[in-house]
Amino acid sequence: MRTKFSIELMALTDELAHMARLTQEAAERGAAALTGADLTAAYEVFALEEQVQVEHAKCEDRSVILLALEAPVARDLRHVVTAMQIADDLLAVSGALSRVADVVVRRYPNPVAPQHVIALLSEIAEAVIHLVDHSVRVIAAQNPPRDRVLIPRDENLDRLRVQLLEIAADDGWDHGPAMAIDIALLAHHYERCADHCVRIGRLIRFFHTGIPLYAQVEA
Repeated sequence: MRTKFSIELMALTDELAHMARLTQEAAERGAAALTGADLTAAYEVFALEEQVQVEHAKCEDRSVILLALEAPVARDLRHVVTAMQIADDLLAVSGALSRVADVVVRRYPNPVAPQHVIALLSEIAEAVIHLVDHSVRVIAAQNPPRDRVLIPRDENLDRLRVQLLEIAADDGWDHGPAMAIDIALLAHHYERCADHCVRIGRLIRFFHTGIPLYAQVEA
């Protein structure tokens, strides 16, 4: 019985890792769509979100079965509960990336913003790709460091987001309110992606150490 339970836990982790890799690919395709007004890349983001939703359902079903039938305790319970929450975070990241692709599709064949704004968006998108990649590696790690934050906030990303919002809200902005709103929404969607990635790091640390999220302090 214990062997079967261990196999199920491994399968849950594998499904979570696959979900994370799909999300990473969505972040990369989303950046390509945004910076190049690439309609094909935008639709690839939508397709990847659908795959992430399928993997999320698999993780959810397996987690519920493990909780209902196996009655895990201590570390095993943390494993299952943490996996469920990480799956929710990855689904949220994928959804936010789809909203980015929505803007690209709606504005196609035109770019989503002037070139100097797209340059800032490109930097933000690359920062989010890095955070999602970091999430993939943290999820797959067998023994991550226990004495520090696993996925720290990207202060440069926060700075870029504020800069982007200031440009869109500036009195000299002459590209219309609709585009300004789109830019603010893009900044919000990427901020959500970053927040969920940071939370994934905290969840993984909770799993390995038992330190609650609220007690984890940024270094």
